[in-house]
Order: sequence, then structure tokens, then C-alpha cells
Amino acid sequence: MIKLYVIIGLMLVSGCSQDLQNQISRKVVEFVDGDYLVTFANGSTAKSWKIKNGKVTSTEKGYYYFWDEKNHYVQVPIENTVIEEID
Repeated sequence: MIKLYVIIGLMLVSGCSQDLQNQISRKVVEFVDGDYLVTFANGSTAKSWKIKNGKVTSTEKGYYYFWDEKNHYVQVPIENTVIEEID
């Protein structure tokens, strides 16, 4: 079932602008529960959080928000933030 969603997503994204692709990829993250490493890096500042069996959600105002593995609520700007799925 997930493979079907991926194929449909790739078909839709192939004809979209880069901005629209970014918006779609952010929305995909909202629906998928899993384990993630979220890293915010800006200049000499770098901070990472682990998310266990959770999700990362984005807002229209340009922020990701989530609960980390220590049950801390975190909100970071979308710019300069990388989300990686971990095992």
C-alpha cells in the first residue's frame, strides 16, 4: 500500500515546481509516524532531536513542531532544518 502512495506521489511531483514539491514533502511527513532525527543548523549553531514512533508536523507560518523522545515540545523553523528517517 505504501508503495502505491510513493508511486502516485512521484507521478504528481514530477510535474510540480520546486516550491510545490517542498510543500508536498512537508505534508507527507505529517502523515507518517516513525523514528526521525531532526537537525536544525544555522551558522555555528546545530541542534538535533530524536523522535521515537512520532511525527513531525509543519505549519503555514514556516515551522516544524514535534515531541522529542524525552517528551519535550520542540518548534523549529523549516529553513535550515533537516529531517531524516532512522531505524
